[in-house]
Amino acid sequence: MMLTILFPVLNERLRLESGITRTVEYLDKIGFQDYEIIIVDNGSEDETPQIAGMLCEKYPRVQYERIGIRGVGAAFRRGVELSHGEIVGYMDIDLSTNIKHLGEAIHIFQTVEEIQYINGSRFAKTSDTKGRKWYRKITSQGLLILLKVFLGMKSTDAICGFTFVRRQTALSLVEGCSQDNGWFYMIEFLLRAEKRGVKILDYPVEWQEDYNTTVKVFKTICNYLVQIARLYKEFYIKKNI
Repeated sequence: MMLTILFPVLNERLRLESGITRTVEYLDKIGFQDYEIIIVDNGSEDETPQIAGMLCEKYPRVQYERIGIRGVGAAFRRGVELSHGEIVGYMDIDLSTNIKHLGEAIHIFQTVEEIQYINGSRFAKTSDTKGRKWYRKITSQGLLILLKVFLGMKSTDAICGFTFVRRQTALSLVEGCSQDNGWFYMIEFLLRAEKRGVKILDYPVEWQEDYNTTVKVFKTICNYLVQIARLYKEFYIKKNI
């Protein structure tokens, strides 16, 4: 079973080398060699491209792709398109989700054929989340409430930064999703998987807050509200017209 790991990045000169090195070293440690890592750069203006080039030379299984559109959604779509693995997914380059869960995900896909999608969750009952700022706890919980009330989401977390899917399922979901380029794309990806009846494993994770995050919280929330309204209209209003 081949695995494709995507790392969407934007101006990650401080974390890129560490994130890739830790991932490669972990996969070596557990003896898993059938993988590729694709760094998808969605518009970096710092030294990210140069660092990525160095990492590609150092690690033969690491690739670098630069796209002309900013946003995790755009980067994820391009990464899925480029992937060769039977399993494809993405992690945040800061590795806020404990990397041990990568090995656990590999084992699950190898042994449980019916699982199509692993959705990392910071908010499942047995998850262990550390260092979460109070205002981000409020915004995350508020988002979950909106998603459950208006869009019927079943999963316990919408956007943990740890998602792995069987490639054919991922390609089908990409085809059915919007062309949103931002973070909400990953939420829509999950919601459409739920609507289709994809077998999703809501997976508790150990997660550590990264205080150097580049996410603009207020701007992101405003976009989420617009996108929730769009999907509500598509899922429920248009269906009843």
